[in-house]
Amino acid sequence: MSDLDIQIPTAFDPFAEANAGDSGAAAGSKDYVHVRIQQRNGRKSLTTVQGLKKEFSYSKILKDLKKEFCCNGTVVQDPELGQVIQLQGDQRKNVSNFLVQAGIVKKEHIKIHGF
Repeated sequence: MSDLDIQIPTAFDPFAEANAGDSGAAAGSKDYVHVRIQQRNGRKSLTTVQGLKKEFSYSKILKDLKKEFCCNGTVVQDPELGQVIQLQGDQRKNVSNFLVQAGIVKKEHIKIHGF
């Protein structure tokens, strides 16, 4: 019985890929825009957009997103992540399409996380 290799399953961390990229990130490495969904209570959810360049006006992008998708949102200042855009509802595909069509981010620089 000792000859068998037994692997114990570990917990899945959906943010492990993003955290691994942040720890060894050099100045010239690719910067991704992360679009995530967070489950609130019941059927309510929250979409977060993180990693946009600092020269963009977050408030103007938020205003256009809110008007385009008929949802509410806010810009939150996080000590680790910087400014993060939060939108009500599951807007992952809508936000990624909007950012590509507006020319803010290229499609290959967007990572969509969530279930």
